[in-house]
Amino acid sequence: MKNPCASENLLARITLRFMEEGERERFDQLLKEEHYLKSSRIGGRHLRYVAEADGKWIAILTFSGAAPHLKAREKWMGWRPRQRARRLGFLINNSRFLLLVERERHPNLASKVLGLALRRVAQDWRESWGQRPLVVESFVDETLYRGTCYRACGFEQVGASAGFSRSARDYYTEHGQAKALYLRELEPGARKMLCRPQLPAALREAEADIAGPCPLKAPELGSLYERFRALEDPRGGHGLHHRAACTLACAAVATLLGAGSYQGYEDICKRLTHRQRRALHCYHDRKNDRYVAPSDSTFFRVLRLIEPAHFEAIVSGWLLEQEIGQLERLSVDGKVLRGTGREDGKPLALLSAVTHLLRTTLRSVPIAEKSNEIPAITPLLAGMKLEGVLITADAMHCQQESARLITRDHDGDYLFGLKGNQSGILERAQCKLAPVFFPPENEVPWDKGHGKLVRRRIKTLELSPEDIGLCGCWRIAAVERVTIDLTKHWAEQLPVTGIAYYVGSRTKDELNDEDMLGPSSSATGTPSKTAPTACAT
Repeated sequence: MKNPCASENLLARITLRFMEEGERERFDQLLKEEHYLKSSRIGGRHLRYVAEADGKWIAILTFSGAAPHLKAREKWMGWRPRQRARRLGFLINNSRFLLLVERERHPNLASKVLGLALRRVAQDWRESWGQRPLVVESFVDETLYRGTCYRACGFEQVGASAGFSRSARDYYTEHGQAKALYLRELEPGARKMLCRPQLPAALREAEADIAGPCPLKAPELGSLYERFRALEDPRGGHGLHHRAACTLACAAVATLLGAGSYQGYEDICKRLTHRQRRALHCYHDRKNDRYVAPSDSTFFRVLRLIEPAHFEAIVSGWLLEQEIGQLERLSVDGKVLRGTGREDGKPLALLSAVTHLLRTTLRSVPIAEKSNEIPAITPLLAGMKLEGVLITADAMHCQQESARLITRDHDGDYLFGLKGNQSGILERAQCKLAPVFFPPENEVPWDKGHGKLVRRRIKTLELSPEDIGLCGCWRIAAVERVTIDLTKHWAEQLPVTGIAYYVGSRTKDELNDEDMLGPSSSATGTPSKTAPTACAT
């Protein structure tokens, strides 16, 4: 029989603490005997808690790293594969929760214990593992439990798992027991923050050294390996685990994913899938049945013996044969080469196509004398497979010819800057997207970085190409940028405001507002980092 007073007294006396090392055996034994999963195995980074009242254990909990792949979670977060790979560390999983007393005798006991854990887990995780968690997830087997305590603590049920368990790095075993997935923000606005193209300055360091998933499939990686097989291995001797073709192909893939050191090559190749490493002919460890990536020392020994120009020519030739659509976005921008001269005395100018994701120059064409970038875009894009690719460019390319070339001839999409060269379209954008229509200032956070405070607000409007006056254009956008230079004296730190306008062929359903704010879709030229040239001019 329930005793309300006794239950209230018990709830008031509950405290939560870390499991002590000497309690590990008892903790694990309880999970094996009492928890429905019958397992105490918690891999990777984790925290173990004990809830007690007057020295008596009431419940035990564990938090660990988030599940690698969950379709329902990625949809709820609004993540693309690259964002998931780079930001998964901001999520944690309540992997075990076991009450040691009868819940029927003590209403609200589970939500009380879970609430205590949620109030401290973010700080504990940061102190223990050096990363700030922003979202927590958990699974509930609804054939056994109703998930009431999770809903009471602010969790949202967003879907179900697929009924698989992870048995190795790249292998999953079907068990047929789909579980309900619950998610909860640990900080207000965490979900919106994590789906932004660029994280706030305070969080960027956590993803700076993490490469996104390799967008290239096994057959494409295999063709890269075959190209490098034509090179003779410059090393002599027997017993080499990784042939030169394998090492060079791995180095090329790692470079495309942003690695800039031998250790970076090794780290990125270790994160390739089993199938990708097999396609690159990595060493097969038969004892453990896995393909091992080359080490940093192997990369050093091979690359120092290879002519850089030969390496670049092989990679650039291979890249141009791939489906460019998998690269998602290209930036078209013109640059003047210093130290060059033409017959008219002016320096040589090039128009280049640069990938946003891989930050790699795919192709460059010279801009003819007494001409500009506009006619050069036709030979630049000739022969490229651009179906579904978003091409960004500055306002010079905001022309009917360029828009028609991209949308009709190449079946792609564009995002152009908008300035006075299209005065009619600009006037309509300024009229329909006046600053009064922007979101309230107090709803837009400031970003801090490089000695500046920056706040950007965006407003978009969908119209027909006939209303806008540009081929294939379905959307206009205005972005207000307010900048405060923190390097100046405090009396001179005044906000500087500017508004830029854009036109695009993608609707809001195809390209959300937050994506338009990101540096990778700025429509002002090349990405922020200097792109390594992987294609001969």
